[in-house]
Amino acid sequence: MHPSLQNRHNYLPSSAQIIFSLPSYHNTSLSSSLPSPSTPLNFARSTSALHAHLTPLLPSSYEGLMEHMNSWSSSVSRHSSTLSRRISHHIDDDAESESVSEAGDIGDRALHSTRQSSSFDLSFERTPETGLIVSNVASVQVIPVSANEKMGSQDIENESDKELPKILDYVSCLIHLAVFGILGVLTRYLLQNLFGPKVAGLTNDKTILYPDLPSNMVGSFLMGWFGVVFKGDISNVSEHLAIALTTGYLGSLTTFSGWNQKMLELSVSGHWLFCVLGFLIGLFLIAFSIIFGIETAKGFRWLLSKLKMSPGCVTCISKVKWKAERRKHQLAVIVVLLMILGLLLGASIAVVVAEFKHGSNAAQLWFACMVGPPGVWIRWLLARLNGRGIGREGLFKWIPFGTLIANGSAACVMAALATVKKAVNTKDCDTVVAGIQFGLLGCLSTVSTFAAEFNAMRESKHPWRAYAYAMITICVSFCFGILLYCIPVWRM
Repeated sequence: MHPSLQNRHNYLPSSAQIIFSLPSYHNTSLSSSLPSPSTPLNFARSTSALHAHLTPLLPSSYEGLMEHMNSWSSSVSRHSSTLSRRISHHIDDDAESESVSEAGDIGDRALHSTRQSSSFDLSFERTPETGLIVSNVASVQVIPVSANEKMGSQDIENESDKELPKILDYVSCLIHLAVFGILGVLTRYLLQNLFGPKVAGLTNDKTILYPDLPSNMVGSFLMGWFGVVFKGDISNVSEHLAIALTTGYLGSLTTFSGWNQKMLELSVSGHWLFCVLGFLIGLFLIAFSIIFGIETAKGFRWLLSKLKMSPGCVTCISKVKWKAERRKHQLAVIVVLLMILGLLLGASIAVVVAEFKHGSNAAQLWFACMVGPPGVWIRWLLARLNGRGIGREGLFKWIPFGTLIANGSAACVMAALATVKKAVNTKDCDTVVAGIQFGLLGCLSTVSTFAAEFNAMRESKHPWRAYAYAMITICVSFCFGILLYCIPVWRM
């Protein structure tokens, strides 16, 4: 053997020496029974003797070790599965809380979401066919692209560059909201007179059937159509039209502040039972109205599908091309809406100037049309708070704080203005206060969005949240109304 290899062999320890160095198997009986490994023969004998002594010991130690490892791994897997279930349940609950809070309106965030159509969206949406909440992994459909479709994708990318600038897009949405908000004010006035004492005699200031009840029911019914079932189809045609119909028209057609104020007036007169029944029956009628609207809209959608006229049969690429062609005419739409808005505001100013001194209902109505659009804009901006919760952690995401703030603030300001109206008691003050109450505050508060949020919470995994949200909205508004209106009037 080579001298270097011989030196290495001398420095290599034997297997018996290695095992003898382990404290768990080192004992005197075993070492004394083994021969010295000084020669190859003795080394072989020592190895066989070591194997004979350790064979009975190794299986039991190995089985114990494996049992310990198996128990540890099963414990870890149980803890990890429990933790994963808790995390997934927490994520699902947060997503559902955010979705029900955003069921009515999300404000100007809707404009940003349409510009980010290729980004992933983990929000939960309610399907119009089933009414259930499902998760969207991505907001863009994955379509296999063939050689014939490459030109179509290039056209889509080219047309996406032709979108309106953000500022102009924002201004266009504000114009849509203003025009449809004024139309909502006019429709609410017509329904008040149609069902009021002068025509149908169904509603009255002194009964639980308050004057704004018909408009709230009609608006909630239409919200089931245009705000729940067909909102996606309308958005495919025009995002601004969907916002204008739901937030602008239906939000201004319905009013929570007027409902709360009539209940305050009943309580001032001592009709506390009428006040309580007015809230309960009003909430029941509004909740049933949106349910009836959703069911009839689903039936109409089913009828369209049977007639092969469903708007959802258009492919994704054709929709984008159609919207790209429509964008060429957006400036024309803005100009037309500006003309309509100018005509409405011009007519309002002319009537107010002519009838203001007389204090007629026409002056109050058209003054309400003048101050109505700012109320719609404020409510639309506040709606971006829906689904955000409180603080960085987003506590109470299921409460739509934007709608809650809009309804509560409008009810409080209306109660304060009613106190001022009784204290001043002049024609000019009555005209201005009535116009602000009917226009600005009537558009700032809404029942249609409130009904959509209430219905979404009622159909979620936590239906109690719907009634808690309704109680919070009603109790907060009514309690502040007592402080701002009832107590001062009682002192008068």
